[in-house]
Amino acid sequence: MIKTLTPALGFFERNAEKFISIRQQIHQHPELGFQEFKTSELVASKLAQWGYQVRRGLGGTGVVGQLKRGQSSKRLGLRADMDALPIQEKTGLLYASGRPGIMHACGHDGHTAMLLAAAQYLAQEGDFSGTLNLIFQPAEEGGGGAVRMMEDGLFDLYPCDAIFAMHNGPGTPQGHLVFREGSMMASSDYVTITVHGVGGHGAEPHRAADPIVAAASIVMALQTIVSRNAAPLDMAIVTVGAMHSGQANNVIPDTAVLELSVRALTREMRELLERRIKALVAAQADSFGVRAQIDYRPGYAVLVNTPAETEFARQVATELVGAEKVVKQGPPLTASEDFSFMLEQVPGCYLIIGNGDGEGGCMVHNPGYDFNDSNLKIGAAYWSRLTETFLAE
Repeated sequence: MIKTLTPALGFFERNAEKFISIRQQIHQHPELGFQEFKTSELVASKLAQWGYQVRRGLGGTGVVGQLKRGQSSKRLGLRADMDALPIQEKTGLLYASGRPGIMHACGHDGHTAMLLAAAQYLAQEGDFSGTLNLIFQPAEEGGGGAVRMMEDGLFDLYPCDAIFAMHNGPGTPQGHLVFREGSMMASSDYVTITVHGVGGHGAEPHRAADPIVAAASIVMALQTIVSRNAAPLDMAIVTVGAMHSGQANNVIPDTAVLELSVRALTREMRELLERRIKALVAAQADSFGVRAQIDYRPGYAVLVNTPAETEFARQVATELVGAEKVVKQGPPLTASEDFSFMLEQVPGCYLIIGNGDGEGGCMVHNPGYDFNDSNLKIGAAYWSRLTETFLAE
């Protein structure tokens, strides 16, 4: 079906090995957030070679390539992320990471390669009128690279009427495209609770104020926020991922520390969780005669896809791969994405491309994960068709 709808397919078939090689090269040389020096230089040099106006260093190691064509005033933004994760790769691939403890375990190497492939086609054979802004972002994995780029003037320097981004999705059939209007990905906040008690001898607990007992009660009480304060049909997550206290079995320590991950799919639920966590922790601490210090750190916002742009993105996908390979309104995801901050500034849509659902498939953020190179052609063709449709004469 693609062959009859886009001339880009022939281009990507002819150049398939080239872009697979680029993807695997990036995979072999992964770089953490704000350290994507080689990756960003590779991206910038390719874009410049193909005729884009290139800006390096936006948001630290971010790159933007701009291509203007025709007389239209319409402006489109496409974004890919570039950073890797601090994980030791265990795939055994010939092109496995050459850097100990760092790997592309989330497929950002593939996202970058897909957008680069589309960039070359659009520069050399694309048929459009308007301004195309290709945004290669650093530090998506918790570093807030999107915010850094915006603080450096991303949308002042490169205004966009709409912006789009794509992420691979293990567990979804390869090449299928998944969309969701509205809240698609959760917010992610980080909380450190330090319980201050009074230390003492384990044989005389009545002379101490035990922070471990208080912390344990706080852990259990926190579970009631989701079960009793959040509406049953509203997604909310309060996870206590770490608890640190004490060093010996006969010593009551002075402090206990809890580390929390807090997630929601609406701004209202996000605010409710913060209020209830703070109130509940303070009340629990008081009931045990200890003091709780709460460090509540906002992370990524809820990712909200706007209706018109999501419907446009769906239509492009349906024309490209056929309705049977398009999920028009997929389930929300509890993971988080800093593309959410870009969508607070510019209307747009974040979509998922299936990485494969066969036996032996691996989820992201896993030492055995690898991006599916079969997606390079589909992903690049999608970006190309979306651009030519959005910036049509």
